[in-house]
Amino acid sequence: MASPSQFDALPSRKFSNLGLLWQFLRQYPTQLVAAVLALMVAAGATIAIPQGFKLIVDNGFKAGSDPAAIAPYFWTLLGIVVVMGAATAVRFYFVSWIGERVVADLRRAVHRHLLSLDPAFFEENRPSEIASRLTSDTAVIEQVVSSSASIALRNFFMGIGGLIYMAVQSIKLTGSMLLVIPMTILPIVLLGRRVRTMSRTSQDRIANVGSIVAETLGAIKVVQAFTQEPREAARFGAAVEDAFAAAKRRITVRAGMTAMVITLIFGAITLVLWEGALDVVSGKMTGGTITAFVLAAAITAGAFGALTEVYGDVMRAAGASGRIQELLAATPDIRAPAEPTRLPPAEGRLSLERVTFQYPTKPDAPSLVDFSLDVAPGETVAVVGPSGAGKSTLFALVQRFYDPQSGVIRVDGVALTDADPRDVRGRIAVVPQETVVFAATAYENILYGRPEATREEVWAAAETANAADFLRELPQGIDTFLGEAGSRLSGGQRQRLAIARAVLRDAPILLLDEATSSLDAESEQLVQRALDRLMAGRTTLVIAHRFSTVRGADRIVVLDGGRIVAQGTHDQLYAQGGLYARLARLQFEEGRPEVA
Repeated sequence: MASPSQFDALPSRKFSNLGLLWQFLRQYPTQLVAAVLALMVAAGATIAIPQGFKLIVDNGFKAGSDPAAIAPYFWTLLGIVVVMGAATAVRFYFVSWIGERVVADLRRAVHRHLLSLDPAFFEENRPSEIASRLTSDTAVIEQVVSSSASIALRNFFMGIGGLIYMAVQSIKLTGSMLLVIPMTILPIVLLGRRVRTMSRTSQDRIANVGSIVAETLGAIKVVQAFTQEPREAARFGAAVEDAFAAAKRRITVRAGMTAMVITLIFGAITLVLWEGALDVVSGKMTGGTITAFVLAAAITAGAFGALTEVYGDVMRAAGASGRIQELLAATPDIRAPAEPTRLPPAEGRLSLERVTFQYPTKPDAPSLVDFSLDVAPGETVAVVGPSGAGKSTLFALVQRFYDPQSGVIRVDGVALTDADPRDVRGRIAVVPQETVVFAATAYENILYGRPEATREEVWAAAETANAADFLRELPQGIDTFLGEAGSRLSGGQRQRLAIARAVLRDAPILLLDEATSSLDAESEQLVQRALDRLMAGRTTLVIAHRFSTVRGADRIVVLDGGRIVAQGTHDQLYAQGGLYARLARLQFEEGRPEVA
């Protein structure tokens, strides 16, 4: 599993990192071949343009030339230009298509892999930063695959083809040009390493900007409630300025490298043109030949100059690919065994035997210690205890988001570590304390519980959860878009929507983390009736926050410090005194005189 330090470290920017892209590119051989062929035709046509000018200068610019005789030379040049334009259009289409397709496939592969990782991975690595990297790094890769790689190949072919054409025209002048090539490569080697490091730093700063945006907007109500808008704006501004400063340093070095390369290349062309002009004056070379040579030299120089520009982009893509590979290489701790045990017919039996667990981020603070609990099919067990006692940890372990360091957890007699986690979770419905509502319609949110359900079953679940009435009153009914995190619903409505999702799930085991303390009396009654229907006939573990739930439970389990300190009914535990009696007085009886 990747750790935070792994994402902060500088991954290798070797060209070998780009091998990841080849895994996706090779899936589209037809488009690749078409793009390469079009690229080669376009490069060849570009190199042929100097020859067209040579024919025109040598045959069409003579005094007394027959207009009809020189027409073919112009038609030839025009034909070359048409072929170059058509081939360039074909190349652009296929290269752009490949770039968009590969990046789409890459994003899907990374997202699918991230969904398979266990929650511990996202505790050690900020989800907002991972999301930012996924979008920004794939954008860099998209630029290279759909643009920079094409430019690099095209200019490589043009550069090699230009050198060959120049050598055919004049070995002497070509030799003079070749003398400057080592001088061109030298700044690329010397400055390229600095550009690579600065590019990585720049991308890290951009990722940090994305993380701050996601964090701030996700907690916008808290930000505004505490009037921290100026502080958050300043924090974001500082991050943006850091990103700009890093980008500016990279741009400065690349600009210097580009200026050096262009000065050397075109300075060499000027000197060679001077030498060629002397040959024309002495009659050793025709005007058409020197014209063609200079054009070819300009094309060749431009090609090699463009390669220096593309080099930095390719290195950025190599770094981005390295980070994407880090994500893809992260392996989940929670996964199905090679030959998972099939679960028997569902009963809803749940057992935990001497379970001890501590979170990976808190190895010295056990959350559960020697914990044992048997829950019979259809039994309702209320779990109470002070904050930090291990109640939420219990739910996480039952869903196998983590494996305990010792002990065994079983569902219907099968150890969770022997079963496929998807099969285990398929027998569990969850109503969390902090209701999760997706940015989708109400119908889609309820359907999340069982995607294959019919519309009638969705409405039936809404009726059971006391949600049907308010859903009908929405602007588009159940098909109304609910906004980010269900912002268009009240707290009680979001709760009932989550209950409807659990009803539709129709699982034999229910994990319920009550969250009614923030609801008004009417909403609480509606939610309570919905929960009563949901719990009927199901094995239920409930983190209880309300007296009615405690009184209605078949058994109450009291947790403290990760251990069970008492079990029994409300009356039994209340009579015993101790922690439960104190919690009952503070949590359940306050404002409820009927309890006494």
